[in-house]
Amino acid sequence: MIISRTPFRISLFGGGTDYPTWVRHHGGAVFGLAIDKYCYLNVRSLPPFFDHKYRLAYSRIELAKTIEEIEHPAVRAVFSEMNANRGLEVHHDADLPARSGLGSSSSFTVGLLNALYAMRGEMISKRDLANEAIRIEQEVIGENVGYQDQVWAAYGGLNRIDFHTDGGFAVTPLIISPERRAELLSSMLLVFTGLSRIASEVAKEKIENLEQRERQLMGIRAMVDEGVSLLSDEREPAYRLGELMHEAWQLKRQLASSVSNPVVDEIYAEARAAGASGGKLLGAGGGGFMVFFVKPEMRRRLIERLNRLITVKFGIDYGGSKIIVYEPSYEVGAD
Repeated sequence: MIISRTPFRISLFGGGTDYPTWVRHHGGAVFGLAIDKYCYLNVRSLPPFFDHKYRLAYSRIELAKTIEEIEHPAVRAVFSEMNANRGLEVHHDADLPARSGLGSSSSFTVGLLNALYAMRGEMISKRDLANEAIRIEQEVIGENVGYQDQVWAAYGGLNRIDFHTDGGFAVTPLIISPERRAELLSSMLLVFTGLSRIASEVAKEKIENLEQRERQLMGIRAMVDEGVSLLSDEREPAYRLGELMHEAWQLKRQLASSVSNPVVDEIYAEARAAGASGGKLLGAGGGGFMVFFVKPEMRRRLIERLNRLITVKFGIDYGGSKIIVYEPSYEVGAD
């Protein structure tokens, strides 16, 4: 039995500049953090006593005799690419709901790859893990996804990530004091809108519009530098990241009509009225989680104003995808 644990992420600035069509011409950058909320994948060998060869348990149960019969796109792609021809059972659990803007799909792909490599007795580097997940999601499955989610899932951390035109990337951890880290977390509020969406579908319109939104994307990219600079300067209150995020949210809304909706707009207006310095909808848009910045002393007021919504406490995950249970099976067959 192998169990992998892979973090979700909160992207603060730069989202949209990590799509391949943009990166190939302009490069890109993001700034954000992996959080201590996780995707767990339990993978074990399935004994050959059943009609099926593969058993998958996620939001539904799948029993399949061949890899081609598997309906879950990430599992089918990963099993196929890794020649997973032995019987396998995969059980998925998560701390937070899927399709909610926290990079959960990529956390699943990264976690499954990590678990299967461990089952083969191989340790894969964080860079190779991220690159393999990117290749599978973009090229094998053909999803409309960028580069950042797979990197956050593999690496964890509070980072700036730069994406190069040649397809490479560089992860730069942001070094801050424990006091600054505590201030950052106490200045943030993560809330669930109650809406879910399929990120690839929302992102499709954004990707089609990228070349017509150069001004907005250049502005979003510049805010990565400003955000890193502000958080690195401990003389600046961390809640001021919200002022920058408010500007970024106005630009993000211009990338596609599907980024926001009346429900999200109403929540955002309420949060601002309750003292939030700024915020945004996480992920591609359309639904899921929103993050807000607020003065720590006004955080309770903001929670009370949005009391119909679920709020989630979180910390920073610095480890990325990990194998937390490693109990490989050693089978002895008859001669």
